[in-house]
Amino acid sequence: MRLQRRVQFLYRKAHLPTILKETTLILLGITSAAFGLKSFLLPNNFLDGGTMGISLLLNIKTGISLSLIVIVVNFPFVLLGMKQISKNFAIKTVLAIAGLALMLSFDFFPIVTSDKLLIAVFGGFFLGAGVGLSIRGGAVIDGTEVLALFISKNVSLSVGDIILLFNILIFCVAAWVLNIETALYAILTYLSASKTVDFIIHGVEEYIGVTIISSKNEQIRQAITKILGRAVTIYKGERGYTKNLSPDEVDMKIVFTVVTRLEVTKLRNMVRSIDKQAFIVMHTVDDTYGGMVKQRPLQS
Repeated sequence: MRLQRRVQFLYRKAHLPTILKETTLILLGITSAAFGLKSFLLPNNFLDGGTMGISLLLNIKTGISLSLIVIVVNFPFVLLGMKQISKNFAIKTVLAIAGLALMLSFDFFPIVTSDKLLIAVFGGFFLGAGVGLSIRGGAVIDGTEVLALFISKNVSLSVGDIILLFNILIFCVAAWVLNIETALYAILTYLSASKTVDFIIHGVEEYIGVTIISSKNEQIRQAITKILGRAVTIYKGERGYTKNLSPDEVDMKIVFTVVTRLEVTKLRNMVRSIDKQAFIVMHTVDDTYGGMVKQRPLQS
């Protein structure tokens, strides 16, 4: 029993810095989102996409407090998140949404501007920063992605496609219920917010996974590890096109590594200098942890 309590104590102690970091990110997130809403979007009857767009639209048409609407609209997505992701995620999401609703109930955020273009761009920027920071903290204040994740398991569409269709529907409703100009500005706000979310989550150093198929794989491996200072993984593979090849030539090694977007050109030029016939495949990596790549916090 003492050993069990000791292990539990050490586990909580090890996770304390992570908990503090996630809490800080969520607090910064809801503050940024509240600032974007109260200082830009809400006073000027502007909309966004996602569940926040629905909440803003309902607020404009009904006059009901946005704080209450945000809670009611996101509640089903919290339940869905508990089922689809985890209970811990749902708890943090409930606290994040409650904190956002609490901040929206106060009027200490000043109205910054009445210029429509600035409202759309910077309102979307601060709202997107809030959503992105909350996601980095392991919670969401906009349940659209939870819904998209659930739907994508039952249809052939991707999460991104579902979110896009969902937002198109919101903008069409806004154009019909309000006016086309408001809907167009809502699209601009959404684009600003979505780009900010991507930047907050992925950062400037977007990671690229690179697969290299070459007969000079050993030279390429050494160049990547010694010149770039990156780790590599070696796969054992076989050539699919085996005409006029001996059994020894069929078997080959495939080099895989992960680099930042800024290092892609250097890596490609380095591989080409070793083997001009090398086949290189690149794809975006959403996140990495550990190894010889800059660490990012794990999402819980």
